[in-house]
Amino acid sequence: MNHTSAQSAPDYQQLAQSIKSWAQELGFARAAISGIDLSHAEAGLSEWLAKGFHGEMDYMARHGLKRARPAELVPGTVSVITIFMPYLAAGQAPDAILADTSKAYISRYALGRDYHKVLRQRLQQLADKISAVAGEYGHRVFVDSAPVLEVEIAKQAGLGWRGKHSLLLNREFGSFYFLGELFTDLPLPADPPLPKEHCGKCTACIEACPTQAIVAPYQVDARRCISYLTIELKGAIPLEFRRAIGNRVYGCDDCQLVCPWNRFAAHSAETDFAIRHGLDDVSLLELFGWTEADFTQKMAGSPIYRIGYAKWLSNLAIGLGNASPSAAIASALLARRHDESELVREHVEWALRNAGYVENE
Repeated sequence: MNHTSAQSAPDYQQLAQSIKSWAQELGFARAAISGIDLSHAEAGLSEWLAKGFHGEMDYMARHGLKRARPAELVPGTVSVITIFMPYLAAGQAPDAILADTSKAYISRYALGRDYHKVLRQRLQQLADKISAVAGEYGHRVFVDSAPVLEVEIAKQAGLGWRGKHSLLLNREFGSFYFLGELFTDLPLPADPPLPKEHCGKCTACIEACPTQAIVAPYQVDARRCISYLTIELKGAIPLEFRRAIGNRVYGCDDCQLVCPWNRFAAHSAETDFAIRHGLDDVSLLELFGWTEADFTQKMAGSPIYRIGYAKWLSNLAIGLGNASPSAAIASALLARRHDESELVREHVEWALRNAGYVENE
């Protein structure tokens, strides 16, 4: 980054206040500023990687400690502006869907349009507003697009504290929101972190995890996490987790749903996050009946699109294998028993046997 100052250096204190106001005008709930010293997080990151908790997410290991060193990721960075935007949309109660084995549970963040584009565009607008006051300056916008320790950065900026499920918690908004960052070479005054965390002795998230992925407070083994298994994992989902997955076909919110702080989670006013295609209350059979053309058309602009049709079907097959048995489910599974995708075939075969539609050999 090369910061070319305006004729006179801006009042950075005033600029920081303006940034926070502009962020709210752009639809972000909050903006806060941190420095770039994350050295305190390096040991924990190294240990997490050494244990293999990142699973097949090779990019996490590939970038290593660069995740904790913003100035190595973007040379010249001296300040990070972090924003968050709530995404929870009004819709069918999650608990009701999870309790109905015929329904498909989709993580609340994926019910609307893909958040990456929404946040990136707004962050770029924020960057442009800063440029109008500060002149040309070095900056980069990130929304899940680089090795950024975003929770640690947001925590350092005072936007919340890390919950035992490893997500950022905020007293006013809980944890149902997206984070984004603007790395800059502007020496903006940093906001103080919160004086303490507010989870206390609560372990609701740890106890609620269907696959025991929260192996210790603040530590998640992604290889056991349903979000990882249904989204990031490219191959077959390990047998040991398939029954525990239940009807969760894309992601999992259990650790957030039981968190007391999410009683205060506000619904988002952002229209892009409104529920599409009735995905908050839809049957597994309906989704399993989609053709690849249906999937491509309906999931365009959705974060679900990136997992691809075969992964989508294989996740749904697990849900159908865990559902209360019915002739319709048996027929649908048998119809895909010889699917062209090996991944789909394997999960369909498991579903048929788990539900007793065919005998185990």
